[in-house]
Amino acid sequence: MSTEASQKALAKARAKLDKEYRQVRDALGDIHVKFDAVIAAREEDDIESLLAALEKAVKNVRTGGLVGSGAKGHRRALKDYREKLEADATAVE
Repeated sequence: MSTEASQKALAKARAKLDKEYRQVRDALGDIHVKFDAVIAAREEDDIESLLAALEKAVKNVRTGGLVGSGAKGHRRALKDYREKLEADATAVE
């Protein structure tokens, strides 16, 4: 049987995972905006600058930019959650 402490740790890990996921999903909007600008570019537009802005937006979502942890933080939170979930399942057996 799993302990109350492991259940709390699992719940905390899940809350962290959900938070990281929401942050990444929210940040994806900036990628869409930058991508749409590239798609809408005309002959007279500076496509290189638009692509650079898109690359920066993707990097910020992946790494979290100056503040936050981005998709890398989500990956760490997911790993932690899966480990706790597996430990909890093993404790039940």
